Amino acid sequence: MTDERRPTNEAPVRPRTRTEHPKAAVTSRRTPALAAAGCTALLLALTACTGPSSASGGKNGDTPPPARARTASTPVPRGTGSRVPYDFNGDGHRDLVVNELVKAPEDSHGDDAGIGVVYGTDDRARPLDPATRQLLSARANAAKSGDTLPAAFEAESACDLDRDGFTDLIVSTDPPYNGIGAPPVPLQILFGSPRGLTGRAVTVRIPQQARFGNEWPEQPVCGDFDGDGRADLAVTASAGRVTFLHGPFTRTGAPRSADLLPDGGPYLYAPEPGRDTDGDGYDDLVAATSPHAPGRPGRGTLLLGSPKGPARPGGAYAFAAEKLPSAPLKATGATRTALLDHGDYDADKKPDTVVRTYRGERQDLIALYPAGNTDRPLLTFSTALFLP
Repeated sequence: MTDERRPTNEAPVRPRTRTEHPKAAVTSRRTPALAAAGCTALLLALTACTGPSSASGGKNGDTPPPARARTASTPVPRGTGSRVPYDFNGDGHRDLVVNELVKAPEDSHGDDAGIGVVYGTDDRARPLDPATRQLLSARANAAKSGDTLPAAFEAESACDLDRDGFTDLIVSTDPPYNGIGAPPVPLQILFGSPRGLTGRAVTVRIPQQARFGNEWPEQPVCGDFDGDGRADLAVTASAGRVTFLHGPFTRTGAPRSADLLPDGGPYLYAPEPGRDTDGDGYDDLVAATSPHAPGRPGRGTLLLGSPKGPARPGGAYAFAAEKLPSAPLKATGATRTALLDHGDYDADKKPDTVVRTYRGERQDLIALYPAGNTDRPLLTFSTALFLP
């Protein structure tokens, strides 16, 4: 069984219509956020670790965000491949993916900047290095649909689909569609490499026999559902069916084979915290009728993995509620906190917790808490780092 694990993010809010394309919550929201007291010297340089200004002038009495720091990024370390989940450059350290980066004050009505990736390090005290980061965008990284680049470009799931030792990223896009017949496939794969996620994505190729109806194929979930040691993808189809794409995938986005399974739902998720709920060597899948936010309670139906994929009924499934720590964002006004991920970032074989606290679209703070300790984060940073 593959050990790939999907971030329990940020992320819940799929499927979506193509007339309104809400941003994926693989993380939550955005804008220049301030690191809390106790930031290291590096974060001082990276995120201007100061409290919010007390100067007046904010809208409706809100404290205006400080001027953002303009910092250079450091090169992504070259890796040789690993089996660590979410290791895009194959150096043996887990990386973090963030959607919905904060917006600059002067660009509050602009498009999303793209997808942010912060790369892991071998420093157990600081297992993520915000200076080692990449910004992925539709303009630079998406595949075209005909002659058209998508406007949307949002991280959905990640696993090593081509078995080369580098985690690949599955993203959703919004290709043009005239409303006649089956819509085009909006899912693309951006392949990992020794330099991380680089180059152009390719569109996921779904054979016609594995599609059903005229709904958008969405909600990609990674897992070794057929127990052959290779990562697969489960994707929604119309009328509650599931498109099951057997790995490995080629570099053109084609699965080894594909099937249409009869039972599923409009929303697909990986079970939490482990994908193989019954320990039989097959990853399982959860189908739901409504969106589920990680860390929040929710209900669905368990589809057990088997040699034929996630096709065996497993009964009702309940997502457990979780009390989340708040990243120490210093902001005036109401804030919200979302779970981005449970994953082993400091290599102690225990799941750490990554949360994002945000206020609106222009202030946020991400905090990484070590396993078993949510009192003081190992590090904090704002996605304002990705602003030009």
